[in-house]
Amino acid sequence: MCVGDVMLDVRADAGALAHGGDVHGRVVIQPGGTSANAAVWAAASGATAAVIGAVGDDVAADLVLAALARHGVDTGHIRREHGTTGTMLVLHEAGERSMVADRGANATLEPGDLPGVIEASAVLVSGYLLLQEPTTATALAALERTRAGLVAVETASWPLIDTFGAPRFFEVTALADAVLANDREAFSLTGRQGVEACRRLGERYRIAAVKRGAEGACLWVDGEVVEAPSSPVTEVDPTGAGDAFDGVVLAALARGQGPAEALDAACRAGARVAGSPSAWPEAPGGGAA
Repeated sequence: MCVGDVMLDVRADAGALAHGGDVHGRVVIQPGGTSANAAVWAAASGATAAVIGAVGDDVAADLVLAALARHGVDTGHIRREHGTTGTMLVLHEAGERSMVADRGANATLEPGDLPGVIEASAVLVSGYLLLQEPTTATALAALERTRAGLVAVETASWPLIDTFGAPRFFEVTALADAVLANDREAFSLTGRQGVEACRRLGERYRIAAVKRGAEGACLWVDGEVVEAPSSPVTEVDPTGAGDAFDGVVLAALARGQGPAEALDAACRAGARVAGSPSAWPEAPGGGAA
């Protein structure tokens, strides 16, 4: 069960926009959002998956909900409200990536929208939900209501962590079993990177993952640290690679797979996203989204 963000991603070439006027460039529209991405990859790995979130009453919501259903994700806990679905604008220029987010309906998700009890083998709470008002209380309610063998929080964004504060983050996530961070986010929380950051996070959580992009990842589980290299890939767009990692590693651990096996599968999923123009795998019956 993934609690948090359901978005529409719009990807464009920023270099073309810089010229001004009417220009031609590649523009791709895809379903996305941290929680939706993770759920889709968990489902692709063989797990049953669902999302708790909010969308608007617009065409974007129709597209995202239909795409999630095609990928086998339960959308019964996604609320539709009057307004717009969250949208992420991803701009690429000279190998750099910039993102502009309009949270839309995601910012309206309230504790009353959550089930009284959230039951699953694994539950992932979005850091975007936790680290931004007015939805911090909703994320905390999700952690409190969860009855799961594995309760995880992903750290979302290092600027958000820096604003929220590492001490406060550790305090409010005390109910979580796991934390999932990229190298920069882990540094904001611990002042360390890589394996050392994983160990520091492991002092507070039973499970900790640090995602290092082309350098692979490390995973702490009950005092044991394992590392895995990234699969060789020609990077196309890394957007959503960390979410794919999260969905696959949590699904694998929830099914009882060992840390090394779970980490390897998660790294392969992240590499598939980074080397593809789509953040989602091919849907059953064909089609990325």
